[in-house]
Amino acid sequence: MEIPEEVLAMIFSYLLVCERHSASQVCRRWAEAVVSPTVWHYTALSLYSGEEDDQNVHVFHQFQRNVKYLKILCDQSLEANRKNFVQILHNMAESATDLLALSIVCTGENPYFYSGQDILQSVKNLFETNSCLHLRHIDLRRMPFTLDDGTIQLVTSRSPCLESLFINNKTFVCKVTSETLKVALRYCPKLSALGLFYASLTGSVFAELLNAKRPPLKLLQLHCERMDKYNPAIPAEMWEAVVKRHPTLSVDIELDHTVPAKKIPQILQPAIPVASIELNTFTFMVEQVNFISQNYSSTLKRVVLQTTSSDELNRALMGLASCCLSLEEIHCYCVVSVDIVQAFLLHCPRLCKYTLKTSKEPHPWLPEVLQ
Repeated sequence: MEIPEEVLAMIFSYLLVCERHSASQVCRRWAEAVVSPTVWHYTALSLYSGEEDDQNVHVFHQFQRNVKYLKILCDQSLEANRKNFVQILHNMAESATDLLALSIVCTGENPYFYSGQDILQSVKNLFETNSCLHLRHIDLRRMPFTLDDGTIQLVTSRSPCLESLFINNKTFVCKVTSETLKVALRYCPKLSALGLFYASLTGSVFAELLNAKRPPLKLLQLHCERMDKYNPAIPAEMWEAVVKRHPTLSVDIELDHTVPAKKIPQILQPAIPVASIELNTFTFMVEQVNFISQNYSSTLKRVVLQTTSSDELNRALMGLASCCLSLEEIHCYCVVSVDIVQAFLLHCPRLCKYTLKTSKEPHPWLPEVLQ
């Protein structure tokens, strides 16, 4: 019995780009199935070979018109991979594209004195060449190069249909100002998911989010780092106003190790509907864990802690387990007591993944996954 073409196309959609090309060489029926838009609708393009004449580039160029959701994974430690990345975006800029989503993931160590200017410029060229794109989703969280006002203004001004934009890419410097964010929100009136640096949030940005004409804001991801010590914290009344205007809002907050301990209580306001919180501060976190239990119990789904073991921390985690019944993930990267593991398993019926070690183990610590 022959497999129907639509079934073949669905199977081929799970293959890598180079594997799709190999499948097309088997027979005419397979070649016809590979051409189907179904195969290319969601495409992850890996640039890891280190060879300038990467077959992936040529194959992708043949079918890029059928790609709607594109994820590019590039090992930027090798120059050949970076050249292939630039070529891919150049090809897309030179021809019409109906791309709906673009995600860029850079892996590998940065070469010395490399700041990603070639990759950043190729992204700019894509938007400069296309006067109006149909992009609905842009994710730059894993592109570890400094984004500036000009780049974000260009991206948002050419993408009026954007529904999600993530630029919280954890670089050492945040060069995207609040004024640019305010303008970006006006360029993109449909934005409902936004990831950015906490330092970029100001009263003017909140005022734009409170605009009665905006659709409901569903997700706000915030990355907090050392520059936040120079900026005033967001007042509680601003958070209260945004939550009232967007009652289904979920907020994810990540504080890295450079955030001063005295700044944390100013950032973590009780009114924030926190769904995920990462305290990667490597400091004594007992007061913060207690605060989370008292204020975010009804919204919290995920917690990550980089902290120090102590009896006080065990007691705080016990309180967290008994209060945050909707918790789906807990990851604590220090040794805890056996009772803590049992408490989370007992009190959190939705728990699906956890990292809770009762003795020291070699790193990396892998999470336990519940079926």
